[in-house]
Amino acid sequence: MLAKLDQLTERLAEVNVLLMQEDVTSNMDNYRKLTREHAELGPLVALYGNYTQADTDIKDAQGMLSDPDMKEFAQEEIAAGKARMEQLEIDLQKMLLPKDPNDERNIFLEIRAGTGGDESALFAGDLLRMYTRFAERNRWQIEMVSESASEVGGYKEVIVRVVGNGAYSKLKFESGGHRVQRVPATETQGRIHTSACTVAVMPEADEVEDVNINPADLRIDTYRASGAGGQHINKTDSAVRITHIPTGIVVECQDDRSQHKNKASALKVLAARIKDVQLREQQSKEAATRKSLIGSGDRSERIRTYNFPQGRMTDHRINLTLYKLDFIMDGDLTELTNALAAEHQADLLAALGDAS
Repeated sequence: MLAKLDQLTERLAEVNVLLMQEDVTSNMDNYRKLTREHAELGPLVALYGNYTQADTDIKDAQGMLSDPDMKEFAQEEIAAGKARMEQLEIDLQKMLLPKDPNDERNIFLEIRAGTGGDESALFAGDLLRMYTRFAERNRWQIEMVSESASEVGGYKEVIVRVVGNGAYSKLKFESGGHRVQRVPATETQGRIHTSACTVAVMPEADEVEDVNINPADLRIDTYRASGAGGQHINKTDSAVRITHIPTGIVVECQDDRSQHKNKASALKVLAARIKDVQLREQQSKEAATRKSLIGSGDRSERIRTYNFPQGRMTDHRINLTLYKLDFIMDGDLTELTNALAAEHQADLLAALGDAS
């Protein structure tokens, strides 16, 4: 690790020289690239500077141990220096961890009602509201892509696009089975029912072309949209259904009156779903070599339970229980997402330790 940090320190010095020499007007792209690299390396090198300074302080204190008058002070300085170095080493390891290239991407968030009938569809609506409120707190935008409403409210299936910096990094651990335990509004006996929904969080591809989709592998059907929209919606075949034959993935979009816009939206969702399959295959291979508590990508895995009578939410992957369900359902997910990210980071650090 230290050898790599020495190399990065040297590289930062090179970047500083290049930035002073660079003619901004002649090559703006190169200037942006160098300033971005400087911004990434600067905090890491500064932290490494604190680490080497702590090491120097320890060595200076060790030189005072032979002086009887300074021995006690030197011992305290050595102990404090070693503790500081241990913490700095952990911080450096975290900064050196490989970054997920998808972390800053926008996402497609898909919620599907599962077991539980009408109550499951209502819970899907509650989950969408929860994520929408969380997006508002982060000043992200939410765009409806596709929805299949339930007769009693909520959704059988709904897909939204979440636009904002770091959307994937904060929500990528939400994929999986979400279970709710509560008394449905239609329950006359007051009995608690258990229902479930499936959530999928998929990073948006930069362009549809980024995912290799052969047009010959697509079956595209158009049909008349159903639902709200007045007379127009029943007169034109604006709804689009795209089937990716090799994988069997089917995407439907009917929210816009324009067939072309629906087709474009459906292709974006299809690209994200194919990319998501590729990511899960990669994660499965990684999980085969090390057991990952989070991010396995298994959609059938029950990851969380929302118990309304007890006012609690339990995330089963990290054994975290929070007794503030009302706040969570109103989009207060920061404590939860931070805990999931911290656990994932600890898992990566453990894997790094095993490999070294």
